[in-house]
Amino acid sequence: MGRRFWKMSGSGNDFVVFDSRGLEAGDRPLERPEAIQALCARGTGVGADGVVFLAEPGHAGAALAMRYYNSDGSRGEFCGNATLCVTRLARELDLGTRSELTLETDSGLVPARIGASGPEIDLPAVAESLRELPGLALRAGERKIGFALAGVAHLVVRCDDVETVPLSERGRELRWSEFRPGGANVNFVSTHEGRWRIRTFERGVEGETLACGSGAIASAILLARWNESGDSTSLLTRSGRELSVRLRREGELWKPTLAGEGRIVFTGELSNWSAAPNLS
Repeated sequence: MGRRFWKMSGSGNDFVVFDSRGLEAGDRPLERPEAIQALCARGTGVGADGVVFLAEPGHAGAALAMRYYNSDGSRGEFCGNATLCVTRLARELDLGTRSELTLETDSGLVPARIGASGPEIDLPAVAESLRELPGLALRAGERKIGFALAGVAHLVVRCDDVETVPLSERGRELRWSEFRPGGANVNFVSTHEGRWRIRTFERGVEGETLACGSGAIASAILLARWNESGDSTSLLTRSGRELSVRLRREGELWKPTLAGEGRIVFTGELSNWSAAPNLS
């Protein structure tokens, strides 16, 4: 029997989603790193930035759990756009209500809903954010570098123009910087004609992605701390779609809400897949 999947896009950040509810650990061969890599390979696989597996929640307050894997096969603690996509898919599966749904992620419980413009999620409070990282030297065209732990680790580089950033080179250099074990995702932000723009070098993909939800949250928090933006920030992603972040401040904590896209591109079925034998 084949495995049904959904191909989904969150502002150009794309995912393969499987419903694995009811499957025991020994019945999940697609969660092996080599299977994830094969699925995400563009041209020979389905093609994606990551793979999501829906699961039964372990917490009584959650309607659905999700396990997220980066395209290199590594387990990701959190992915904002993947969570927006799962919020949208939950409506197709008649889980929760339109007004509220709680998702269980590796970073904790995430309240979610379908808002007026699409899916939105409330992230766990962000406490760790640094406006400056003195150990990281600025390059020409860079104004400052900060850090925020928004579900996953993010560096945010405020630069003059994201279009001129040598992202593959500079993103990889900062991604592997030793300021934090395991490194971080790297986001470059600049403003043009009153609009914030963002580009992301994503850990686990090891390259640029068209959007990054948690990166948008980290960037909005740092821009607020730098007094360059307020409680609401919209960022134009590389795909041309916007991610919107609303912030509430409680003491040293930031409580962010992310709104964006969660779109079903197509559904399919894996069966005799010659590119990755014995994985279906």
